[in-house]
Amino acid sequence: QVQFVESGGGVVQPGGSLRLSCAASGFTFSTYPMAWYRQAPGKERELVAGITSSTIGTKYAESVKGRFTISRDNAKKTLSLQMNSLKPEDTAVYYCNTDPPRSGSYDFRTYAWGQGTQVTVTS
Repeated sequence: QVQFVESGGGVVQPGGSLRLSCAASGFTFSTYPMAWYRQAPGKERELVAGITSSTIGTKYAESVKGRFTISRDNAKKTLSLQMNSLKPEDTAVYYCNTDPPRSGSYDFRTYAWGQGTQVTVTS
């Protein structure tokens, strides 16, 4: 069973910062591109930032470019998202998963979205 456990969310004022972490298990983390996704109330889940397996390549949604930084530690099987200059529109539940995301059976393993971590940006 593949697991993603997200943490680090919270309530922060506009302009503030948070650092999210994701602990992954049950698969060969170091060989998969990974990403952070978010889902705001009433909206579709969207990709926020992605990183290649080797950490060389990263990509970001236009709305977070220059403010968010994705990183990973393959030895620790962790994915991180440093979020700076937060805005109210960043309010959402944040999830990590492979890129593209997996939910269901792949390669004899069962993938599922984690519970996510809530980020609320409010004054």
